Amino acid sequence: MGIHIVGPLGLLVLIFDIYAIMNVARSPASAVTRVFWIALILIAPLIGFIIWVFVGPREERSLFRR
Repeated sequence: MGIHIVGPLGLLVLIFDIYAIMNVARSPASAVTRVFWIALILIAPLIGFIIWVFVGPREERSLFRR
């Protein structure tokens, strides 16, 4: 008895999840952290993506990059 997302909304969630997984895989976080985030996004696609947007691993961003 789960929530099923279908149609255009389901496709949008799939696209966002692929984007999130790609960013997590390329992040400088430890391997364990990356595996955790990817598993969370795969197990709970919508909730996992939303959580990743707010607290997921971030790349060091600086105003002055070298």
